[in-house]
Amino acid sequence: MYIHRRIEAIVRQAAEGFPAVLVSGPRQSGKTTLLKTLFPKAAYRSFDDPAVQEFAVADPEGFLLQFGEQAVILDEVQYVPGLFSYLKMAIDANRHTHGKWLLTGSQHFSMMHAVSDSLAGRVALLNVFPFSYSEIPADMSSKLQDVLWNGGYPEILLNPAIRDIWLASYIRTYIERDVRQIINVKDLGLFQTFLSLCAANHAQECNLASISRDCGVAQPTVKRWLAILEASFIITLVKPFHANLGKRLVKSPKLYFTDSALVAWLTRQADKDALFHGAMGGAFFEGWIINEIVRVLNNTGKNGEIFFWRSREGLEIDCIIEANGRRYPLEIKMTATPTLKHAGALEKFLKLSGTGSDRGLVVCNCREAKPLTRNVTALPWSAFMEWLQSI
Repeated sequence: MYIHRRIEAIVRQAAEGFPAVLVSGPRQSGKTTLLKTLFPKAAYRSFDDPAVQEFAVADPEGFLLQFGEQAVILDEVQYVPGLFSYLKMAIDANRHTHGKWLLTGSQHFSMMHAVSDSLAGRVALLNVFPFSYSEIPADMSSKLQDVLWNGGYPEILLNPAIRDIWLASYIRTYIERDVRQIINVKDLGLFQTFLSLCAANHAQECNLASISRDCGVAQPTVKRWLAILEASFIITLVKPFHANLGKRLVKSPKLYFTDSALVAWLTRQADKDALFHGAMGGAFFEGWIINEIVRVLNNTGKNGEIFFWRSREGLEIDCIIEANGRRYPLEIKMTATPTLKHAGALEKFLKLSGTGSDRGLVVCNCREAKPLTRNVTALPWSAFMEWLQSI
């Protein structure tokens, strides 16, 4: 079963305008399936196959020549960084042929260095994340608890019965294969402890000192390991908002895992109801909304960014979307009964930021939209998903 992705139009457009397209994203997010579906006549080679990898490393020019005029999907290209300089020569030899080289990669860290050195101006760079809510068929996305529990990875959505086994295997494979390849971690168990500590800090400010102390590794190591999680699309770090708001802003980013099911597994949530009603329920809800915003901005090709704002006086706004020359400030609360107090920080921010900011929204679990103040509206999360498509 193939579930259509919102980013399909952008992928096709990129293939029509660039010699190469590189689709990055976390492992098992559907990158290869997407390219195979959109380009069924393309040849396919995976560098997960040791024989294919060995051929490309030993004879890169011969490896590329074997495809002739046919388009080709080259899967997991981060394993053969030396191939990029030969790809450059192959592209330059026939610069006006577009959409021939269709690449995927799961490790942004090392791969992008090779891409920027060799393929600048020749490749369109796109990201494919796990499914967003708007992409999931209606019969698969019933209750909010189910959405948070199962996350957006295709394998779990298509077969929820394998959820636990799949997540355990995914995390083990990620640590034992990808992490070991990127850095020389002598104690992989220590890295898994670090990963679990990060999950416990989901939707919170990233406190290097606290993670360092609890994990027993130096802060520079924690910072480097966080960069690896971000580069392999396991986490997203959201930066604080700066726009002439004096000295009120903190500097640490907020940490979000890119998939709620991974957080649930790493924090040992017993079941979907315990997740939803437990101590981390609000963090799961906030993280899910943040990831939905990231996916929609990415899948629609909007030139947008997200930030958070928190003053030293304790005022906080969970998310500020900057897109289309406007700012959209949001508070994200699990509550089903939003009140005037939820609008306070939004009103303060709107006053400080002046022109250029849209009215504030409190995204929550209420049944219907209702105004909280003249400038702030409470919006059900389902209605917010529709609003998000329109910005």
